[in-house]
Amino acid sequence: MGTVKRVSSRRRGASALTLLCAMAILAAPGLTTGTAYAAPAAPASPSAPAAPSAPAAPAPEPGAKTLEQVRKEIEDLYRQAGSATDAYNLAESETKAQSERIVEIAKLVVAGQDRISTLKDRAGAAARAQYRSGGLPPGARLALSDSPSDFLDGAGRLRQGEKATTDLLAELTRTQADLERYAKDAGALWQKMEDNRAKKEAAKKEIEDKIKTAEALENRLAAEEKARLIQLEQDAQYQAQTAWLSSGAMKDVKGLASEAGKRAVQFATAQIGKPYVWGAEGPASYDCSGLTSQAWLAAGRPIPRTSQEQLRLLPKVALKDMRPGDLIIYFDDATHVGMYVGDGAIVHAPRPGRNVTLAGAGSMPIKAVVRPDA
Repeated sequence: MGTVKRVSSRRRGASALTLLCAMAILAAPGLTTGTAYAAPAAPASPSAPAAPSAPAAPAPEPGAKTLEQVRKEIEDLYRQAGSATDAYNLAESETKAQSERIVEIAKLVVAGQDRISTLKDRAGAAARAQYRSGGLPPGARLALSDSPSDFLDGAGRLRQGEKATTDLLAELTRTQADLERYAKDAGALWQKMEDNRAKKEAAKKEIEDKIKTAEALENRLAAEEKARLIQLEQDAQYQAQTAWLSSGAMKDVKGLASEAGKRAVQFATAQIGKPYVWGAEGPASYDCSGLTSQAWLAAGRPIPRTSQEQLRLLPKVALKDMRPGDLIIYFDDATHVGMYVGDGAIVHAPRPGRNVTLAGAGSMPIKAVVRPDA
């Protein structure tokens, strides 16, 4: 698949969002009640600012992009990379399944060939027996019998022999037809694997191009601008989470985690601090759906690999019925996923250049909530 360029695992500063979410979860009596809602960096008093704000930036030169415009451009590039990552992961998953099926077909072909050899041996034995009897077919030998009892016994054996011959020929025909079908199925799977290989290569190029462009934009920023860029990201998350909470979205959310959900949450939160790498499924790094799929696998419930397939195949639940361990699918194209951990927070792998972290569940546009252990 080629060497994947890994993003730096260096932490980019402790965000107020992460600290508050972490304290809310650690202070809760387990990740089960959903009674306290994480809102990043809430003001300490009515006179305090509504959200942490970035240091004042110098006025941009005429025609130059503002730092906020750069942030949105970088965010959009990573969103596009995320969409391509989902396509890559789906093709990878399908290729793996097709490869496993081809191995199964190969075993069936070997078994079918062995069966045909056995059937041919039986047919040969019958032919040799007839040769030893002088070449007369059983019907002719029966007609020449002088004994009525021998005739009756022979008639019974003749019927049995004819049935055995008919059954042998029918089984031989079925086995040969099975081998032809296996060959056809294997050919179709090989073609799908080739198509998926082409899809993976196209998605890989798109991912690398988008990430490269986003990194180039960020690398052109001075150190102070990079720090303010992180602060702008946190501000945007804070505002989205605050608006979401203010809408009353969490008012009736009081679901308790299932035992499997607790294990999934425990696994996912144990990965906090590990870097996002597209296509990664751990243990050293993850992409967003790699984290959620591996967390539920650790909980004993295999689920689809990609966020789009998780949305398509897992049962949906209403937001008010959400409980820790459920997966929240984000954006209209379902290209991001996080795991709800309680108290209005998720754990997720955000994007290249960032690490697995806690975030507000409403810090991104929610498309749906799905439940792996419904």
